[in-house]
Amino acid sequence: MILTHILGFPRIGPRRELKFALEKYWRGEIGADELEAVGRQLRAQHWALQKEAGLAFLTVGDFAYYDHVANHLQWLGCEPARFGFRGDEPELDRYFIMARGLARDGEDPQAAGQLWR
Repeated sequence: MILTHILGFPRIGPRRELKFALEKYWRGEIGADELEAVGRQLRAQHWALQKEAGLAFLTVGDFAYYDHVANHLQWLGCEPARFGFRGDEPELDRYFIMARGLARDGEDPQAAGQLWR
């Protein structure tokens, strides 16, 4: 019996839903809850598509809002000290500060980490 599997699944969505949600989030048009809802919906759609395609194993853990290495830095608790996180910042804010170099209110911008591909 042959088992099929894929190593990853395109995360942006068939109609670039993630791209548009990210842009709205960055412009302040939607909040973190709405962005995370788009992510949950896309992951569920991707898993359903893989199941319908008859894959033996579904790909999980490959979704990222922006940078998969930044995701792993957070999951493993390895956020670089140079960002000066205090621990009270929302996880998504810390993620985008690392990935895009965004500044917190009233603070100097921090250079983004290298974008890994």
